Amino acid sequence: MVGVTAIVGSKTQYAYETLRDRIVEGRYGPGARLVFDRIARELGISPVPVREAVRRLQAEGWVVFEPNVGAQVADIDPSAYRHTMEALALLEGHAVSQARLSRSMLDRAAHLNDLMAASLVEFDPLGFTRLNREFHLLLCDASPNPRLRELIHKEWARLDMTRRTTFSLVPGRARESVAEHAELLRLLRAEAPAEAVERFAREHKLNTLRAVDTRSPAPLSGEFPT
Repeated sequence: MVGVTAIVGSKTQYAYETLRDRIVEGRYGPGARLVFDRIARELGISPVPVREAVRRLQAEGWVVFEPNVGAQVADIDPSAYRHTMEALALLEGHAVSQARLSRSMLDRAAHLNDLMAASLVEFDPLGFTRLNREFHLLLCDASPNPRLRELIHKEWARLDMTRRTTFSLVPGRARESVAEHAELLRLLRAEAPAEAVERFAREHKLNTLRAVDTRSPAPLSGEFPT
């Protein structure tokens, strides 16, 4: 028989994942109130696991508690996007340059990039972003340095905090990104010098940041590309 603690824990995880997804997708925007009873009714559970899920989201920075208001979705700090992208440029550049990538892993990365290219026809920003994330983490996870891999995953999680959901904010950047992915894979297959790979991977990340800066000094609506 499943214990009560396990049942509550699974419901808390369900509530946590649902609320986090809604925040990332923009269904709950910055400042939105999170009313436990209403959310519990929507999810078909009691308020207890919802409360625990919100506490977890608060600990991770997704939610804040305001006096006389209660739980609210945290505001977005535009500078967080810049800081995270700059950190990832350095971390990913080194990780990819040292990655131990098999032919099958490179083939998988190429397939992901092909899917991204295909998605440009009828552009799905959320789908493109998911594929882009998988592409980058596939390459970085081949790094032999576990601390570096851990840091990269944490920084990608921080990108979620910026509610980045689309490349469409920056005209042409998605198509440019696909082309840069292809060039990066060409360098890796050719076993180019580590310095060249690191430089290209770093610049690939920074190119997106530059595109955002060119578009606007402050990206709007809490949506940022990766």
